[in-house]
Amino acid sequence: MSSFPDPVKRPVLGALAVVCHPQGGQDHVILVQRKKPPNAGWWGFPGGHVELGETASEAAARELLEETGVIATPRKILTHVDVMLRDDAGAVQRQYLLVAVLCDYVSGTPHPDDDALQASWVPVSDLALTGMSSSSTPARLLIDQVAEVALLAQAEQQLAE
Repeated sequence: MSSFPDPVKRPVLGALAVVCHPQGGQDHVILVQRKKPPNAGWWGFPGGHVELGETASEAAARELLEETGVIATPRKILTHVDVMLRDDAGAVQRQYLLVAVLCDYVSGTPHPDDDALQASWVPVSDLALTGMSSSSTPARLLIDQVAEVALLAQAEQQLAE
């Protein structure tokens, strides 16, 4: 008999690839529209589960490539995002700890693959101003904290320049 708790009852570790890159005089981030639950149809950073023996940085780069075809080099851990999925009564059903990894763009054009419906470069200013869209971009339902994490990435990118 194992002394470890049931893995279904434990938080799941995931990684997010946050790629901030200037284009046309504006900082952009890569976002994907999720194909599968949770958050099907919503936009967020490429990412997924950290595999056994893999670092969060390695997972972020792998998930970015799998979901978008873009190659990037992990630079640093930017922040973390806590996600708790609750039932109608408010009880936590699933919990995720997502490590947001700032990655430096290397090559590739975002295209949806794996579990993404769409993938594209999105101006950080559009996310920061409206949280969803602007006159130049289509409306997007954003997963919690996307705009905040994009602003952190933009600040780090400007420090590096």
